[in-house]
Amino acid sequence: MALPDDAWPTELLPGLESLYEGLHRHPELSGHEHRTAAKAAEALTVAGYEVTQDVGGTGVVGVLRNGDGPVVMLRADMDALPVREDTGLPYASEVYAPGPDGASVPVAHACGHDMHVACLAGATALLARLRAHWSGTVLAVFQPAEELVAGARAMIEDGLFERFPRPDVVLGQHVGPLPAGMIGYREGTVMAAADFADVELFGRGGHGSRPEATVDPVLLAASVVVRLQGIVAREVPPAETAVVTVGRLQAGAKENIIPDTAQLGISVRSYTPQVRRLVIDAVERIVNGEAAVSGSPRPPVISWKPAAPVLVSDVDATRAVIADLAGHFGQERMLPLPPIAASEDVGLFGEAAGVPTVFWFWGGLDAATVVTAFEEGRHDQLPSNHSPDFAPVVQPTLTTGVEALTVAALGRFGG
Repeated sequence: MALPDDAWPTELLPGLESLYEGLHRHPELSGHEHRTAAKAAEALTVAGYEVTQDVGGTGVVGVLRNGDGPVVMLRADMDALPVREDTGLPYASEVYAPGPDGASVPVAHACGHDMHVACLAGATALLARLRAHWSGTVLAVFQPAEELVAGARAMIEDGLFERFPRPDVVLGQHVGPLPAGMIGYREGTVMAAADFADVELFGRGGHGSRPEATVDPVLLAASVVVRLQGIVAREVPPAETAVVTVGRLQAGAKENIIPDTAQLGISVRSYTPQVRRLVIDAVERIVNGEAAVSGSPRPPVISWKPAAPVLVSDVDATRAVIADLAGHFGQERMLPLPPIAASEDVGLFGEAAGVPTVFWFWGGLDAATVVTAFEEGRHDQLPSNHSPDFAPVVQPTLTTGVEALTVAALGRFGG
């Protein structure tokens, strides 16, 4: 299916481009998306939605009722990352904000959530304009704290599906390092489960010149980091997939002082419950084992954070959505994808509501740049999500994202 010829009001696109650039210039860390939420609420209000703010923290929910029919949920995440932007754009972020420990950190929309917000704002406006073409209810959800894998759970626990219409399907999308204008999709398992652990290792500090009088937690931490890399290589079956990453190692404050403690931040990605359990158990075994053989004065503390489940795009619902998107954009713009080892918490919504989730990607990189990079064997140098260099080109990324959400929603209404 395709959008009606008169779907786009002439005044909408410049406003959405301005909204995107403003969000990009003013990113906010997870749980602090106050300005972003206000902009989302304003866009919903202008489009005629019932608007509720502060759901699950800074979450925003919009409801548009248009007679009998399905309830279709459209979701966008809002938070930015503690990353220093290096794109050189005229609207690049120069924001610094307090991080979790209170220290000032650079903030940037290095994952594209600003584009997600602008696209959902545009889709809700188009669906309001196209009321004659569908019947049912739109549930628009602007979610906080996706980067902490906490926002979806917080909104659900705040009564999302008790306070608002329960959806019949959840639709979500993510901009990524594909050529702008392309739609990437997969049926079934799309993204990995994510588990995160904070680990504190204990030693006995002292002077750097007398290591024999200490238990060095820095050496212990280094041993743990190296040993963890053997889990996937030597314990996960070759036919399975998992990722173990140590993204944080902190210890000490001066080069000639051996500290008392060291801290690690570990992430685990997996696609099956069996591999997830195997890897988590191995992480705990290695951390505890290395601490024991190092003579730690007390056992390490391992704190697992809330996890994201495997993101499954319902097979039947995905086939229907992709058929609609292909009908609108053309089959030549549809790109099947392999499973992706990154994670998303959008699947919690469909899981909690007991309904299908459909999730797809769309491109945000200049198409000619991508083609040239592949021709020259430099595709691994293209900026990707979470990179200081990542920022989607405004067009055709924005119009593609708006139209994809709108077309997918109309198809679920039978429009």
